[in-house]
Parts: sequence; C-alpha cells; structure tokens
Amino acid sequence: MSDTDRRPRVIQGPESVPVSLRINGRPRVLQVEPRVSLLDALREHLGLTGTKKGCDQGTCGACTVWSDGRRVLACLMLAVTAAGREITTIEGLAGDDGPHPMQRAFVENDAFQCGYCTPGQIMSAVKLIEEGNAATDEDIAEFMSGNLCRCAAYPNIRAAIRQVRDGAGGAS
Repeated sequence: MSDTDRRPRVIQGPESVPVSLRINGRPRVLQVEPRVSLLDALREHLGLTGTKKGCDQGTCGACTVWSDGRRVLACLMLAVTAAGREITTIEGLAGDDGPHPMQRAFVENDAFQCGYCTPGQIMSAVKLIEEGNAATDEDIAEFMSGNLCRCAAYPNIRAAIRQVRDGAGGAS
C-alpha cells in the first residue's frame, strides 16, 4: 500500500446550489448547500436575525415564519424547499404605518420578558387570529402551544392576542 492510499479520505458535502427565494416581498438569490435550513439561510446568509434559533428541532416555535401565509418552523424547512414560496419573517411584519398591531400589543401588554421567543410568538399570534382560532383563552393556549416561552409570560401573551382580536383586528 502506498502512502497516498493510507491518507484519510476527505468526504465533502453536496455542492452549493442557487436558490431563489422571496423574503418579505423581495426576491433574493442565495448559494447554499441543499441541506441548509431556511432558518440558517435567513440568519446566516441574509442577516435576518429576528427569527430565532431555539431548539433547532421544531419543538419550541422560536423560528416561526410564514410560508405562503401559513405558519412554518424555519428550522425544519430546507431553504431549497422554500424556493418559489413567499416567506415572511418578523422583519417583514411591520407596515409603512409602523409596527403591526400585534407587535404593539406585545409591547403594551408586556408580553415578553427575555424577548427570545417573541418573534415566533408574534408570527404565530397573527395567524392564530386570522385562522379564527382565538375565540377563548383555552383556544389561544391550545393553538399557541407550539410556541414555548421559558419566562412564562403566557398570561401577557394571551392578553396581547385578545387585545388585537377584540380591537385592532389581526389581519396583516
């Protein structure tokens, strides 16, 4: 056996591929490996750090974004599968007239403490109302159960959701 046969083989991953995404209404083209999650593409390739990496296993909801208007966990979605879809992050939620009503309600109701889960909570809360699943506190708790808050600000989160549901609406 020659010395070249004894060297460890370096196994390389798949080559980067171009991915065309539409993020917060803007077309973006990235070069990413096919195994890169949408969460990592947003944070590491586009600098959109509002979407948080919590568990990276789809159990905490910190990475909640919208794909074609539906709630998804960005840590479980590959960037390549997001191609051709409209992706909305917390950075894309505010309008020309300022913060979204849910963002304002979270501030007014102190619906965050450390704030880490807040972007995912807000993204889910807006859709919760749009889906018609916020009739009672029990409904809110059930349909928000995929978004965890380590600080236990749940009563204030429910208050913010009720405020938007009962006052300013919840449509984006």
